[in-house]
Amino acid sequence: MAEAPSLARPVAPSPGPEKKEPPADGSLRRAAAWLPATAVVLSAGGTAVVYGVSVADLALFSVYVLFGIVLPGLLLVRAFSRRAHPLPEELALGLTLGYALEVLTYVPARALGLPLLFLAWPISTYAVFLAVPRLRRYWKRDARAGRTPLWWSWCLALIMICLVVWTAVSLYSTNSLTWPVLGVSSVDMPFHLSLVGELKHHMPPMVPTVAGEPLVYHWFVYAHLAATSWVTGIEPLVLLFRLAMLPMYAALVITLAALGRRVTGSRGGALCAVAGTVFLLAPDLYLHTISGLFTWNPVQSWSSPTQVFGAVLFTPVVLLLIDVLELRRPTWGRWVLLGVMLVAVTGAKATYLPLLAAGLVAVAAVETLRRRRAPWRVLGALGLSAVCLIFAQFVLFGGARQGMVFDPLSLVRVTWRNLTGLGRVAEVPSATMAGVTLLCLLCGAIAWCGVLGLLRRPLLLLRPVVVLALAMSVSGCAVALLFAHPHLSQAYFLQGPYPYLAMVAAHGLTLVVRSARAPLAAVVLVAGLAMAAVYIIKIAFNVQIPLGSGDDIILYLPYLALLGVVLLTALVLRVLRQDKRRVCALILCMVTAAGSPAAWFVRALPGTRVPPSKIPSAWAVPVGLFAAGRWLRAHSRPGDLVATNVHCRIAIVSKCETREFWVAALSERRVLVEGWTYTATNMDRWRPGQVAEDLPFWDLDRIRANDSAFQQPSAETIGRLRNDFGVRWLLADERRLPAGVSLDGFAECRYRAGDYAVYRLPSRQR
Repeated sequence: MAEAPSLARPVAPSPGPEKKEPPADGSLRRAAAWLPATAVVLSAGGTAVVYGVSVADLALFSVYVLFGIVLPGLLLVRAFSRRAHPLPEELALGLTLGYALEVLTYVPARALGLPLLFLAWPISTYAVFLAVPRLRRYWKRDARAGRTPLWWSWCLALIMICLVVWTAVSLYSTNSLTWPVLGVSSVDMPFHLSLVGELKHHMPPMVPTVAGEPLVYHWFVYAHLAATSWVTGIEPLVLLFRLAMLPMYAALVITLAALGRRVTGSRGGALCAVAGTVFLLAPDLYLHTISGLFTWNPVQSWSSPTQVFGAVLFTPVVLLLIDVLELRRPTWGRWVLLGVMLVAVTGAKATYLPLLAAGLVAVAAVETLRRRRAPWRVLGALGLSAVCLIFAQFVLFGGARQGMVFDPLSLVRVTWRNLTGLGRVAEVPSATMAGVTLLCLLCGAIAWCGVLGLLRRPLLLLRPVVVLALAMSVSGCAVALLFAHPHLSQAYFLQGPYPYLAMVAAHGLTLVVRSARAPLAAVVLVAGLAMAAVYIIKIAFNVQIPLGSGDDIILYLPYLALLGVVLLTALVLRVLRQDKRRVCALILCMVTAAGSPAAWFVRALPGTRVPPSKIPSAWAVPVGLFAAGRWLRAHSRPGDLVATNVHCRIAIVSKCETREFWVAALSERRVLVEGWTYTATNMDRWRPGQVAEDLPFWDLDRIRANDSAFQQPSAETIGRLRNDFGVRWLLADERRLPAGVSLDGFAECRYRAGDYAVYRLPSRQR
């Protein structure tokens, strides 16, 4: 948000030696203003280097992001928005617009077979802004934007540094860049890596692990990673596992802070909103739980790059909507920016579109009732959203339901089974379903109770951005409760509106505290009491998760105890003759502190730490897969098709789980059949009660032909792969071949490493 211009006129400096002091002070202030950003850059870069990124890769990545994405995007933001933003906000908005234009230009460039042609957009932007006299002024910062307070910059910098530390602990330390430890990375990471390879070499993209299967997924983030790899030459593995999310985190924090200031009207409220979004955890009164009720997770999950990328691109959409809906005369440039960002969100994370449409419908209804006329701006934004939603569903995703089925309270059943430790087949009693549903909603009420503070000024509840946030949140919660997905993806509809609900909750909380004139000491006291109460309740009730039985009445007792503490505190405050408004304000602060702040606080205390998760040891990973995959990438063409005998996760030996993607990920080649769990065909035949990873491959002829070539190699079986399916290479895990069976007599062995061998099929089999 633009700073208000100062009304004081500058005083002319008096003659004499004192003339040098203001410039010196100004230089010191300017130097100090860059310290927060410097601290973030050093912490992020230093952490990446410590965890295996070369200085050269880090430098190349930084130069490309700055000059290939941020700066041209910044120039366009200044030209089209016509709004004075502080420099950090301009940089963040420039990065988000740059991401959108990079992807939207890379797609046709890759389709033409000229992937580097997308660089025409930053180059032409520079050329136009240098050549056109009227545009040259946008190279300079607008003086009306004012300066950002140093304390505010440091607060945002500390949040970003916390994200870097969190990334190092949760991702860098468990997802290596080297084999064999790389082989036990998070299960979805090779899937993401395979899609980066696919977008690097093909357009339109297909599922690389099942040749010919359409890619019905949010794939724009992989186009960004592919474009970055083409320009910098950095390995997609390094980009995905180490670098790409870092600038996204920075842009997300800064744009959320800007949005928070627009919603709450204060930096303090915005800071609370950003912290509430980034460090969000469900209220948790049980021992040994990793994720709380309702499967809540922080929005910044690195293992879901589509979620992060979608969140980064959607925040400017909400910022632009505030301008379009609340300014008296929004410029046409803002509409252009809104359209571009909505198109980018369409392929980045389309789950935001139905949420946005629901929010805009609610805004249109409220504005119509208030003003007694059609809200044409709202309807225009709704029309843009509807067009993007229809395009996403029927063009990008081909009308596939992607595993989503109508199954009310499926997420509640999953929550209950996780809490009790009972299996998928366990029946949940109706009374228990009602109780756990209320428990989940209670957790939401604890986290977002600050919204009630807006009741102090009810007209604020009718503000378009407030209506938008609340309607998006309600619709997201409804989808999460009414639908089911084999991998709980309905929870993304719940998580998507978190930042905007956090803005409204922070706005209500700060409003009620200020109107009640609650002393800071009292606020701190009740917040500390809430955190202490949560810790004591966890220890006193000692509810061990999972319970190990269906006797779940104990699940409700800690929350009833917390409710008792809150009521007792309210009673004490009334006995002390506190004003009712002040009592309400302090109770809201107390309940809010019992959520995420208490959840993080008690994690560091004795007796509540989560046991370390069991990570498969590196010995479970086959030797030579990385080397064989990289050799195949170097000695084959992007259009060559590969067949493999690996369909089950390599690090799991107890069962066959078909989430296996390493061959496609490491070779950057399409595979006839590798793992098929995440394909639209597999998910669309899933039904509640089934395990998507256990469903057999649907094309029996293809899977039999593929496996026969490895189990009973012959001129006929090998020849069929080549002649009927177009397979050019075989990548075989020789441990999985029957005893005494060899492929050497029927295909040319070109490379062997450890347990793996790469074979090339002759031009024609007879």
